[in-house]
Amino acid sequence: MATEIPSVIVGVDTHSDTHYVAIIDEHGKHLTAEEFLAVGSGYRKILSFITHFGLAIGVGVEGTGSYGAGLSRVLRTAGLPVYEVNRPNRQARRLRGKSDPLDAYQAAESVLAERGTSTPKTKDGPVECLRVLRAARSSAMKARTIAINQIKGILVSAPEQVRSRFRGLTSAQLIPALERSRPMGNLTDPDTATALTLKKLAGRYQFLEREILDTDKTLAEILRDCAPLLRDVPGVGIEVASQLFVTVGDNPERIATEAQFAALVGVAPIPASSGTTSRHRLSRGGDRAANAVIHHVVVSRLGTDSRTREYAARRTAQGKTKKEIMRCLKRYVARELYRQLTNPHAAPAVTDLRPAREDLHITLREAAGQFNTWPGTLSRIERGLNRDDDLANQFRTWLHEQKETQKIN
Repeated sequence: MATEIPSVIVGVDTHSDTHYVAIIDEHGKHLTAEEFLAVGSGYRKILSFITHFGLAIGVGVEGTGSYGAGLSRVLRTAGLPVYEVNRPNRQARRLRGKSDPLDAYQAAESVLAERGTSTPKTKDGPVECLRVLRAARSSAMKARTIAINQIKGILVSAPEQVRSRFRGLTSAQLIPALERSRPMGNLTDPDTATALTLKKLAGRYQFLEREILDTDKTLAEILRDCAPLLRDVPGVGIEVASQLFVTVGDNPERIATEAQFAALVGVAPIPASSGTTSRHRLSRGGDRAANAVIHHVVVSRLGTDSRTREYAARRTAQGKTKKEIMRCLKRYVARELYRQLTNPHAAPAVTDLRPAREDLHITLREAAGQFNTWPGTLSRIERGLNRDDDLANQFRTWLHEQKETQKIN
């Protein structure tokens, strides 16, 4: 008679150099714990160690996005179910103390109790490429800001001969002018040393500017391959789209519902009532970088999207404050973005608008006057640079009416 293979649950406490692995049975009994090196050979030994004790029905790993990333990939490749385990409970840690074996056992117990666990990101697809590129872009943008701030700080106290040459120039004019300069003279002269330093900082600024632009082009190419329709959403550009994908990960199936996505990006409403006051506020948890880009989309739409402006005006008339309106809009934007991520839809075509207007010999200024908007706004909609479906539909309907009127006349 065949012997039944026992089921076990595994917990791993990860560190930069070593991983501590603990195994318990399906009733929570502690079986064994052992330390392994955090290298390729160590990962293979961990896999052998786990399978020696039985069939692993769950592996809880701390830090699947950092120290545990390599081990998580090996375990998933072997077909084991891997779970991200949250930081151990502080109250339990105070009562029971802390050590690597205790943390590993607690990770296994969390998987067994289905408490404090989540599905980790796989980090094996184009989204991981977006993440590492964004990391380089972020540091380049910070360094660029530091460079321009140093330039302006040095100019404030620079010798008058140097400062007078660049007084009144905007940042866009200042950087090329500094890079074109040719400092000459003795390096012990403050004028020469200051001018030379400013030239070097301007060169650094332009180098970082080119690096950021090159990174943006690469990000755009990846997004064009994996999410060609996401940027059709109003207010969504390269920065917003790439951050949303980094937040969701290469395995979006781990976010099963739109409510989970709202919680992930920090726009899930939670009760904040007290006494006679009944209200909600947005969750302060989730990915704050994703929350920031949701805020960016809302601000962008308030300035360019007629539907969003009409909603804000209606809610203001109802007595809502600007903060309350922004909270509602963030939730609506998260719902729309989730639907686009899970079920992409192309933006409505607008290529017919400009030919129709030109055939009627109507200028942009005349058309914009009909909708109380700027000519540039209609121009960007015609060219597909901005998306405002309501305004585009109104524009199309008005052009059709003008065409019918001309036929009658």
